[in-house]
Amino acid sequence: MVDGTREQGGGYHGGREETSSRQGQHHPSARNQPQQQQSSHHHQQQQAQGYGQQATSASRNVVNRPLSATASSNVLSPTPSNTSSTSRKTSSRYNLSDFTFIRTLGTGSFGRVHLVRSQHNSRSYAVKVLSKDRVVKMKQVEHTNSEREMLERVRHPFLVNLWGTFKDTKNLYMVMDFVAGGELFSLLRKSQRFPDPVAKFFAAEVALALDYLHSLDIIYRDLKPENILLGADGHVKITDFGFAKHVPDITWTLCGTPDYLAPEIVQSRGYNKSVDWYALGVLMFEMLAGYPPFFTEDSNPMRLYEKIIAGKVRYPAYFAPEAKDLLKSLLTPDITKRFGNLANGSRDIFGHVWFQEVDWERLYRKEIPAPYVPKVEGDWDASNFDAYPEVDLSEYGNMTGADPHGHLFPLF
Repeated sequence: MVDGTREQGGGYHGGREETSSRQGQHHPSARNQPQQQQSSHHHQQQQAQGYGQQATSASRNVVNRPLSATASSNVLSPTPSNTSSTSRKTSSRYNLSDFTFIRTLGTGSFGRVHLVRSQHNSRSYAVKVLSKDRVVKMKQVEHTNSEREMLERVRHPFLVNLWGTFKDTKNLYMVMDFVAGGELFSLLRKSQRFPDPVAKFFAAEVALALDYLHSLDIIYRDLKPENILLGADGHVKITDFGFAKHVPDITWTLCGTPDYLAPEIVQSRGYNKSVDWYALGVLMFEMLAGYPPFFTEDSNPMRLYEKIIAGKVRYPAYFAPEAKDLLKSLLTPDITKRFGNLANGSRDIFGHVWFQEVDWERLYRKEIPAPYVPKVEGDWDASNFDAYPEVDLSEYGNMTGADPHGHLFPLF
């Protein structure tokens, strides 16, 4: 089995695997793994970061009183007016001969991610290769197809793009953006915490991406610095759609990373898109403080959940009053008071005084310079990612022989 353990400094992984602890974690809160509730028990899941494959997901067979529905919102972000949820044609657009494989960017439980060069336009891409056999054995078929479906639907400057997929008798292939700047997580660890303007820049770009997803009735559900990559220009690219789901109203699935779970998810209540805005509040806090708002010294998940449900946040004295005010409206356990879930929808967030000086149209067009530009020497520089032993590529591209799992992946 390919080792899916998360390595710091690398944002490309080919799968998730179960683990009891997060290895290589330098985070002061020793953040636990993304959680996914099964019908019979809980699992601590190892998040495959970057281009990772999602963990097992199963909706709870529980019907609770629905949350108050998110008000229909006018999307404030400058999303193109012709945006729709119509999927782009991406299946079978490529085959293996279209690419030259250069190096491995990351590994995981189901396969690995490679930096490749297109034979047609000489551009760099990231190709995630997933073993059909491993995906089937780990009961990931539904969610592998779901991740691909979500990625096919979206196209936004601050989201990693899926350009195409193909398959052979043994593997699935996903052709995606190569994002050369590494993870926001790595930058935050080096910086310890961000100055207010830097945190504001990253939070604003993430907010535009979330607002776009919500306009398509997609909940992202796994926001955190590890899933935010930085382009060579310093602008963000949100990746890993393993927990993303089309939800027009409410859902009950328990999934995500413990530090970032909204109280209603922890309490197994139905929830809506506002859980992403809650997670934005956690991200803002972590960027400004260097640690998430409810971190526990002993990394006890039950103690963490108790603190999340209680919702008592201790704000450092150096937080700007405007940032603190917005955080209080995002991190509230009371969804009837949470920004993003009120009558004005996301406009309460975009119009808040903390974002007062942000020109959203210019930000969407990437006309506002990023506060940090990664060191990237050309289109093929992968120095912001860890080095991995390479594999024999002869096992890729096999189109002969038995394919017992081919029918399970009709979207590829």
